[in-house]
Amino acid sequence: MLVVGLSHRTAPIEVRERVAIPPKEVEGALVRLRQFPEISEAVLLSTCNRVELYIAPSGDTVDAERAVTRFISEIGGREVVPYLWAHHNEAAVQHLFRVAASLDSMVLGEPQILGQLKDAIRRAENCKAVGPTLNQVMRSALSAAKKVRTETNVGAGQVSVPSVAVDLARQIFDAFEGATALMVGAGEMAESAAKLLARAGARVLVVNRSASRAERLAEDVGGEPAAWDTLTDCLVRADIVVSSTASPSHVITKKQLKSIRRQRRGRSLFLIDIAVPRDVDPRVNDLENVYLYDIDDLSQVVTQTLAGRKTEAELAERIVQREVNLFEERRSQQAMKPVIVALRTRTRETLASELDRSYKGRLKHLSDDDRKALSKMIDAAVNKLLHAPTRRLKELATDTRSGEVASLVAHLFELDAEVVSSNPRPDDSQDADEEPPPDDHAHPRHPPQ
Repeated sequence: MLVVGLSHRTAPIEVRERVAIPPKEVEGALVRLRQFPEISEAVLLSTCNRVELYIAPSGDTVDAERAVTRFISEIGGREVVPYLWAHHNEAAVQHLFRVAASLDSMVLGEPQILGQLKDAIRRAENCKAVGPTLNQVMRSALSAAKKVRTETNVGAGQVSVPSVAVDLARQIFDAFEGATALMVGAGEMAESAAKLLARAGARVLVVNRSASRAERLAEDVGGEPAAWDTLTDCLVRADIVVSSTASPSHVITKKQLKSIRRQRRGRSLFLIDIAVPRDVDPRVNDLENVYLYDIDDLSQVVTQTLAGRKTEAELAERIVQREVNLFEERRSQQAMKPVIVALRTRTRETLASELDRSYKGRLKHLSDDDRKALSKMIDAAVNKLLHAPTRRLKELATDTRSGEVASLVAHLFELDAEVVSSNPRPDDSQDADEEPPPDDHAHPRHPPQ
């Protein structure tokens, strides 16, 4: 497995917005990505804080990394390449698990990332970009995130990007009563911010390209909807603006705010831009009484929220590492599973073949009951003979020599090389070595065929 991307930790917003992919374009991007022969499976996670591609390579992970880097540079230009990082194999799994558990988020413990990851998986499934490898690791990451949520208080208080934005506004306004808060956009982020501001006493005004969504959000928070083409008029009325559209270009410009200065009569305007790409032209900061904060500026407020969560974060990290270790152990055991199955099958078939030959000769006089008894004896003999080798092969699955051991066993017992090297299905819960320990009276089950 491989993950290549950039995030708020490695790239400023002016870089992230160059490679941000709107939700409606994700599936098309995945289709284009899978045209690279180095890529077998892919999931694309694109949020305001990160753009990451989770990859199951067709061959070498280094070749796949180069292919993904080319793909990202085609979107954002060669200038974004120095900001990219990559994790391979177990490091990639650990990164995914931390992302799902919101341990890599700008706001530690924020709940949105889990829903965003689920959406990314769903979109990848829609265009058939997910196969056995990513399906298995994504399901395990979601499970690990759930355990972090239930076993720690890392997400206590429902701190999120919108809530941090409102906390920042509190540092500017002594109280929200009587203030007009303009929501530009009516998505999940805007909804969270609107509810917080309305609860604090602000009048909420909602502008969105989709009138029906603006009306729905305004109704939910007891606010007022407005048509998209009245955005400039709404800016005249606003004290606080929270913008979170999916526009590829600025929706609030310096020229626009400059044109309404006289109408605002010197009133301060506080803008919080939590969109990537950015909704507000950063040059508006040059205007008098206009204060703009983008999503990277929120990190200063976030720092204050981390101190009280340090202990919970450390506990969450331990849970994630435990889940990563369990996942890697299961994956290693599954990788050894085909050779165990092949060895058991070859042993039983060899013994059964010799028994069938005896039935045609010296043992042809045996009754059906006697033959059933001998068949059970063959099963018991296979289990006794292979119990220790099976256990040792399973233990060696996590060893760096596991591939060499599997090849050696295949060579010694002339096992089918294709069977030994094949990968089991990720949803195959049957374990190849789950035969009972040697017992003269047990009736062991037949090995998987």
